[in-house]
Amino acid sequence: MKKIFSALFLLAGAITILSTAAPGCKAKPKDANIKTSIEAALKSDPQTSGLSVDVKEGVATVTGEVKDASVQATVATIVGGIKGVKSVLNNVTVTPPVVITPDDPLTMAVKDATKDFTGITATVKDGIIYVTGELKSADWKKLKMALDGLKPKKVDAAGLKISK
Repeated sequence: MKKIFSALFLLAGAITILSTAAPGCKAKPKDANIKTSIEAALKSDPQTSGLSVDVKEGVATVTGEVKDASVQATVATIVGGIKGVKSVLNNVTVTPPVVITPDDPLTMAVKDATKDFTGITATVKDGIIYVTGELKSADWKKLKMALDGLKPKKVDAAGLKISK
């Protein structure tokens, strides 16, 4: 009888210990599940949909490019609000806007940039500089750098013959 009582007492103690410990042993979200949740949240906003995410032990690392600093800050807020995220490494960068020079001022700037290069003609249409004629390789490199500095949509040298 003592043996049965002792066994029941030990069993009751073990049940008590397990029942009190169980609520504290909640399952932590897995990194893969956290990553899926973050990706879904970022894809729901067109400004953050192209970003990449990696999660290791609850630390979310976000990379990619966004248009401005406010979107960059929003990324940290969105990701930080996901269940299971312990911290956020926001490696998102802001892409500077591309400035395209209108044709009239660009045409004047191209004329100025090409004045010292004989044998070529440069025209501008819809923000694209079209270069034709003949130049030496070293002169083309100098001219190309000058034309790129004017921030056109493109420099088209298909009509240019380059000699050594």
